[in-house]
Amino acid sequence: MRLVLDTNVAASGLLWDSGPPAQLIDAARAGDIELFTSKPLLAELARILARRKFARHMAASTLTIEEIVLGYAELTTVVEPAEITPTITVDPDDDQVLACALAAQADLIVSRDDAVLNLKHYHGIDIVLAAAAVERIKV
Repeated sequence: MRLVLDTNVAASGLLWDSGPPAQLIDAARAGDIELFTSKPLLAELARILARRKFARHMAASTLTIEEIVLGYAELTTVVEPAEITPTITVDPDDDQVLACALAAQADLIVSRDDAVLNLKHYHGIDIVLAAAAVERIKV
């Protein structure tokens, strides 16, 4: 199964050892799923990891932001985002997730961002929470 993780899900999966986002990262490491990302999403991940609210988790990881982002890039397939019509007007940066998923021909977009989740589907790609993605890959 081919998945694109929104950066909020990727950050959670990379910094916490348990929970659905971490289970998705573990499934990718085990080769059970394929994860896709893009350079704009990797840049956003670096910005998110630099936020104050992640400082304690970053310190506990003993890795730098660059090391975490590079590790995630190695775990994923980095694609060139597709050109898409602006779709999420409340936060145009969220369109990067859609553009990546379209380019990757993903089966699922995994997010916890309401603006993304409210779409429910994008060009035939289901948009789900991490827990729902974990349930789907168990099948």
